[in-house]
Amino acid sequence: MFAFSTLPALLAGHLLQAPADPAADVRHLLLDSRRVGLPAGALFFALRGPSHDGHRYLPALYAQGVRLFVVEAGQELPGGLAAYSEAGIVAVPSPLAALQALAAAHRAAFRGPVLAITGSNGKTIVKEWLAQLLSPDEDICRSPRSYNSQVGVPLSVWELNPERHTLGIFEAGISEVGEMARLAAIIRPTEGIFTNLGTAHDAGFASQEQKLLEKLQLFQGPGFRRLFYCADQPLVQAAVAQLWLLAFSWTRRADQAADVFFAAQPSAEGSTCWQAHFAGNEQVAEFTLPFVDEPSVENALHCVSVLLHRGLEPAEIQRRLARLHPVAMRLEMKLGRHDSYLLDDTYNNDLAGLSLALNALARQPRPGRRTLILSDVLESNLSSEELYAQVAALLPAAGITRLIGIGEEISRLRVRSEELRVENLGTRATEPSSQLLTLRPQLLTQFYPSTEAFLAALNPADFAREVVLVKGARRFGFERIVAALQAQQHGTVLEVNLDALGHNLQHYRRQLRPGTRLMVMVKAFAYGAGSYEVASLLEFQRADYLAVAYADEGIALREAGISLPIMVMNPAPDSFATLRQYRLEPEIYSFEMLDEYLAAFGSLVADGAQSPPPIPKIHLKLDTGMRRLGFDEADLPALLARLRSHAAHLPVASVMTHLAAADEAGHDDFTQEQLATFRRMAAALEAVLGHSVLKHALNSAGILRFPEAHFDMVRLGIGLYGVDASGRDTDALRPVSELRTTISQIKTLPAGHTVGYGRRGTAVATARRIATLAIGYADGYDRRFGNGAGAVLIRGQRAPLVGSVCMDMCMVDVTHIPDARAGDVALVFGEGLPLPELASRIGTIAYELLTNVSERVKRVFVSE
Repeated sequence: MFAFSTLPALLAGHLLQAPADPAADVRHLLLDSRRVGLPAGALFFALRGPSHDGHRYLPALYAQGVRLFVVEAGQELPGGLAAYSEAGIVAVPSPLAALQALAAAHRAAFRGPVLAITGSNGKTIVKEWLAQLLSPDEDICRSPRSYNSQVGVPLSVWELNPERHTLGIFEAGISEVGEMARLAAIIRPTEGIFTNLGTAHDAGFASQEQKLLEKLQLFQGPGFRRLFYCADQPLVQAAVAQLWLLAFSWTRRADQAADVFFAAQPSAEGSTCWQAHFAGNEQVAEFTLPFVDEPSVENALHCVSVLLHRGLEPAEIQRRLARLHPVAMRLEMKLGRHDSYLLDDTYNNDLAGLSLALNALARQPRPGRRTLILSDVLESNLSSEELYAQVAALLPAAGITRLIGIGEEISRLRVRSEELRVENLGTRATEPSSQLLTLRPQLLTQFYPSTEAFLAALNPADFAREVVLVKGARRFGFERIVAALQAQQHGTVLEVNLDALGHNLQHYRRQLRPGTRLMVMVKAFAYGAGSYEVASLLEFQRADYLAVAYADEGIALREAGISLPIMVMNPAPDSFATLRQYRLEPEIYSFEMLDEYLAAFGSLVADGAQSPPPIPKIHLKLDTGMRRLGFDEADLPALLARLRSHAAHLPVASVMTHLAAADEAGHDDFTQEQLATFRRMAAALEAVLGHSVLKHALNSAGILRFPEAHFDMVRLGIGLYGVDASGRDTDALRPVSELRTTISQIKTLPAGHTVGYGRRGTAVATARRIATLAIGYADGYDRRFGNGAGAVLIRGQRAPLVGSVCMDMCMVDVTHIPDARAGDVALVFGEGLPLPELASRIGTIAYELLTNVSERVKRVFVSE
């Protein structure tokens, strides 16, 4: 932490006003007024750009409790300085430069190694895979998602915790001259990876050579020890030699000098086999990669080179490679209709993302025309003229032969070329526009003011045998375009909105008392949402603890690179050695389990030995009325006696209890009795241990209903996923998961005829139109929804279930939806069909519906 009083000198600014609390510390960095979590200790940087001004949000932030601000010198504050009487405000020449300077000062306090990754493509994949591969050896802090920009890098580096992390891995991306020097000063890497040199961001540099030298500035600071790179790139090889960078190189060419030569071997379908030959000796390592596409192979070999340099045994490298977790990226490759091929990138649209998507398009080996369907580019600080000039500059290298622009902004563009006659099918703009898009004459163009206008004119046959990149901001709903062009698939998808999850997390954070920690439940596959992806977001959002049900769940998170403390709620006694290996912390709820723990580690506890890996910390479970697991109050004397002989060194992290009815007001007296019992028992335990420990009792409902019992930590579960068990805060939460399926076929059921097993679905008096959906109880769709108990949403209307739910399908009545057709999407739950309502229809709870979604159902993770 930094004392706010030190910021004027540290950030080259001056103090406009001291905070009401003279001892105020900076704990969190804040750039978005919509993402205020814990206002205490949050420092807001009022960044300005061509299309946004952070100063506009100062009143809203102040109203939410934020009291520390960095503003631009000379900028008028809304309402004047007097409107922020309790706030500390520092004025600086550039809030962005101040943000970077603060992150750099924080980085200077970290003494461990830091590995930085840059290049044109593959940075995020390499970062995520390397974090997974090194997780057994290191506690890793890494950039979330693609946080590699002038703003993303300082936010990422700020998360380095010298007390917990042993390694930092950060990616850095640039789009113009001068940017890398600023990022290098923040990251200060000791090692680095250069992925490759491609066409991304060419428009910001005079040449590829200039771009390469700019990127390599990341690896030229004091303390830098080693660069990992592929020597098969002539420009990169020459530049590394010219700069005299210490390096570890690899090659796939037998005639190329390098530290390691990777030789391809005969491979089975779906994988690639390699031998690694080391220069100067006869050592050979063999391993298999679980994929065959060229970008994945290249990214994996970067990672393998790091593992080889670290001296890992080939067998251990293979074990870790086999467990690589796929990285949830936006870009998806799908088979289209009429032998077309779709690259689906429909969840955001910024210039950097467009550049990466175009590079992916350029690497596709399929012949035929290349079409880009592009929405207005919303996320940019450039003027429209500058922005679309850069868009136009990106298209030739990707081989784009047709551009379809959708949106009011892009539809107003005038195409400046004497040889080209614009085919403007969607709009007839007559007034000249100041926004100009200069395109080469041979490029075909079409413009539409909206997605609806495009879909109305769409003929999928027009895209026959093409490769089509669909790239759009989320609000344009380009998933409808993908659905119209995609080859018919009877699939079921669970869409998980990571932004909604982050919103819910911050909502609960705002309810906590200052200093209260947050443990988040990611057991049961993160309530069906996907453990790794949710845990990764929670790690960046600064959760204090994760909780899983079984050791296997915790091991999977560790092997995926998650470094947060993890509590295991149901550990098997024979797993204690594994818990220690993976730095997992068991919940101890019985004398038998405590004795097993002491038998495994008793001598180490007695000696106070904490050499790596450390003895697992334990969490003592107290039963105050749930009557499931835990030590009763009657057990307390025996428990205290057992602990007394080990109290000096026993690593007790917390004591906890579970409330039986925190969500039901009718049982509040019982809840208060539980809390009183917990206070008594916890005090007795702390007296014997000789120090205070974390105490926690509240679940999601309890957080809202019993603020006086937040203690040191709370456990957030179902509320994170958008379900309010307390019934008090439903409107404040956003649904996180949306389960969708498709109509496989529609049939007419004559009067008196039946459908499905047991002939339970009947058209009694009149003929009915029956749609068969591609979801059944093997996907987790409950059989109790059959025979009218359940309903789905098709084209905005509810369609009731008909007959029994089958293993892989079910049937609904669409007689009242005459335009329903095969291939249409059916919403199973989500906006319009809330989980609590569906659960009440079959006498269960939302937890069951969420956790029942089968792992065979594909998860798609989106961010707005």
